[in-house]
Amino acid sequence: MSYLVDNYSAAIFGAISRIVNNEPVAQEVLQDCFMKFWDKIDQYDPQKGRFFTWMINIARNLAIDRLRSREMKKEEKTDDIGNYVTEIGGAGFSQQNVDGIGIKEVLNNLREEERFVLEMAYFKGYTQSEISEEFDIPLGTVKTRFRMALMHMRSFLKE
Repeated sequence: MSYLVDNYSAAIFGAISRIVNNEPVAQEVLQDCFMKFWDKIDQYDPQKGRFFTWMINIARNLAIDRLRSREMKKEEKTDDIGNYVTEIGGAGFSQQNVDGIGIKEVLNNLREEERFVLEMAYFKGYTQSEISEEFDIPLGTVKTRFRMALMHMRSFLKE
């Protein structure tokens, strides 16, 4: 096991990192990979391909599984926007003031339920179906509120 970790962990971690794009989660997936290598070593068949390819395929599948997991999706929706604003600002881009483009004013002119579905969809990353399930609102109602919010925003912006 130590031979595998010493010789293959960097390459496997690189492959996982390209998929997961979150270092702490990628490290967890890497640990899971080595546990799976150890448990499933008897399933490796040299006639089907190289050992490294076998390990990379397992790592890739585990990384994709983690990316699709409910835990990961929920974590993405609750990320703080401040992290992304700092990254953009640090990369030499100018940070645009949201109030300066009038979004806050437009959102304040919407009804509360319309503003809620827009904020959940655009700022938190929920789909309309997820808003419906998570907040126990009928899907048709979510769609109607979304459509009405966009119509109200469009009419306000024309003025």
